[in-house]
Amino acid sequence: MTLRVSGDPKEVEATDPDVLKTIIDRAKEHGVISHHFYGSDNEILVIDEWPDEASFQKFFDASPDVEELMQRAATGEPAISFWHHLDTHDDVG
Repeated sequence: MTLRVSGDPKEVEATDPDVLKTIIDRAKEHGVISHHFYGSDNEILVIDEWPDEASFQKFFDASPDVEELMQRAATGEPAISFWHHLDTHDDVG
């Protein structure tokens, strides 16, 4: 899953670590495999790996604090995409 939105990455970095821990603990309960935030000058990118789209959706539905975080940091509408792994036999990492 990728989430890309215009906004201020510094706002994400300034989020209370306890809030982020609560969110990631909930994500783990719902099956998240990996999670990373990235930022540029004016965009925020989230790259998560989930077992399936339904697991992410259950997490997201149970996480109003994620929406609160995005309201503080984002200046546009997020674009969320779901991806599937291509079996090309050239994976690294």
